[in-house]
Amino acid sequence: MSASERIKQRMQALDLKAVHIVKLTGASKGSVSQWVNGASKPSGRNLIALCKVLQCQPDWLLFGDESAPSGQSEHGNASWLGEMEPWHSQTALSPDEVELPFFTEVALSAGHGMVEVRENHGPKLRFARSTLKRQGVDPGHAACVKVSGNSMEPVLPDGATVGVDTASTTVTDGKMFAIDHDGMLRVKTLYRVPGGGLRIRSFNHEEYPDETYSGDEVQQIRIIGKVFWYSVLV
Repeated sequence: MSASERIKQRMQALDLKAVHIVKLTGASKGSVSQWVNGASKPSGRNLIALCKVLQCQPDWLLFGDESAPSGQSEHGNASWLGEMEPWHSQTALSPDEVELPFFTEVALSAGHGMVEVRENHGPKLRFARSTLKRQGVDPGHAACVKVSGNSMEPVLPDGATVGVDTASTTVTDGKMFAIDHDGMLRVKTLYRVPGGGLRIRSFNHEEYPDETYSGDEVQQIRIIGKVFWYSVLV
């Protein structure tokens, strides 16, 4: 099944027509027509908006990932999980808000990895406590970092920001995780393989083919945490 067929499947399930998609996503009629007809695929902000409307995850919509159900999503953009904005120590928090550190000089590579990492606690991002609770995230075990590289495009373009739950280190097939791969920090989609191995997958399959590691080789890979949120500027 192609991406356009999955789009039409969700539209039918939700009783949506193209005119509804245009109105709800803010995309042009031409763009929506191309998505439905398979002439092009949504990306960036349009992809996020479309997935919100169709109530599905980007990896399922684009690639048919069976591990990504077409109902609820455990990691979405800010409009799904709550608004976020940079703030400083002088900015008062509301009773339902909590601050998460934003490591401005930590770049989790979406390419082949980064070896040298400097942690600089710069601006903070604020989240609603209810948002984190709904995702099962303890604020004391979460942080936001910047992604670099193009291997996770179109879902995570270069410069995207992700929220990482460092208390969630058990691999769930098809979910995005931040990992320390033998000294390289990366953000990838992970899958378990027989024998205790691990498959590392990028959304940009053409430039970054799957990497499969045996049970012995996987010892050099440390799971930092699961990506529970991401934000994209285009």
